[in-house]
Amino acid sequence: MKRQDYDLAKMLKYENIAWYEDGIVKILDRRVYPVTERFEICRTHQEVAKAITDMVTQSGGPYTAARMGMALAAYECRDLKSKDKLEYLNRAAKTLSQARPTTSKRMKLVTDKILQIAKYAIDNDLNLVDEIMKSAIDSLNEKYLRYGKLANYLVDLFPKSGTIMTQCFGEVIVGLMLREAKERNLDIKVICPETRPYFQGARLTSTVCSEQGFDTTIITDNAVAFTMKQGVDLFTSAADAICLDGHVVNKIGTYQMAMVANNLGIPYFVTGVPDIAHPDIDTVEIEYRDGDFVLQAMGVPTTNRNVKGFYPSFDITPPHLISGVVTDKGIFSPYDLDKYEHEGFVEP
Repeated sequence: MKRQDYDLAKMLKYENIAWYEDGIVKILDRRVYPVTERFEICRTHQEVAKAITDMVTQSGGPYTAARMGMALAAYECRDLKSKDKLEYLNRAAKTLSQARPTTSKRMKLVTDKILQIAKYAIDNDLNLVDEIMKSAIDSLNEKYLRYGKLANYLVDLFPKSGTIMTQCFGEVIVGLMLREAKERNLDIKVICPETRPYFQGARLTSTVCSEQGFDTTIITDNAVAFTMKQGVDLFTSAADAICLDGHVVNKIGTYQMAMVANNLGIPYFVTGVPDIAHPDIDTVEIEYRDGDFVLQAMGVPTTNRNVKGFYPSFDITPPHLISGVVTDKGIFSPYDLDKYEHEGFVEP
């Protein structure tokens, strides 16, 4: 199958997300990219899990990193007996899937699939690392193809000439929607709020947009309302979890952006797949990170040393603020997500 990362920005190429090779996993450090291009080098699956926890990669990146971490775990246990290999991989799967609480249920679906592949490889005397890597690449192709369909539906909503606003970093969805917009010759400008404290919008989304040839503007997070009022045609974001009851969990700030968009009559479309692991919002655990992160900007202290920081990493947008959920099977009302027919797990 043709690789589906063609004509996308550098950081959306498979090898530049996370990649296993020769006993190590390399993960593009999205905390400093594009100002600095460096890869986190992980020599154990525990180091991969720590990189996920520490936000070396985010959005859909942790799911790819988890697969590569399982390939590394398979390399680590290569000399063990078959039974011991499975036990080792089960422990590795638990470590990787629990690296981030908010997405642990989805991550477990990834590692569970790898465990099934591992058992088949061991039972049939196949190369364990090769089989896991083959599965990882197939999953990436499947993901890009599936989200390519989603991108088509989303771009149907774009004006022929106009401005869209994004939130945080939707990773492959951003690249695919812009690739589709370019193929349709749409004249689209993109506005990216900075997304403190990691500045994913300023660093990652804007890099993808500009590398793929689009007029791109960065604004501060507190300029969203003013900028929307100046003229934004559509607001869109991905989601860390789309609950079946219509609530959306995404990067902190999404809720207030949705409120502003609703107040100004600007449509807000969420992209992704309804999450069967989250039938309602009560099943989601909001992740709170170290408050010290909000006391600095890219490592530079910005506050008095005696103040405290508060850093919830996600917020919850209720369904009444959402114009539609754009999926690979069409656009759904947030109140009708039970009509989406799940065929299997799809990562963000």
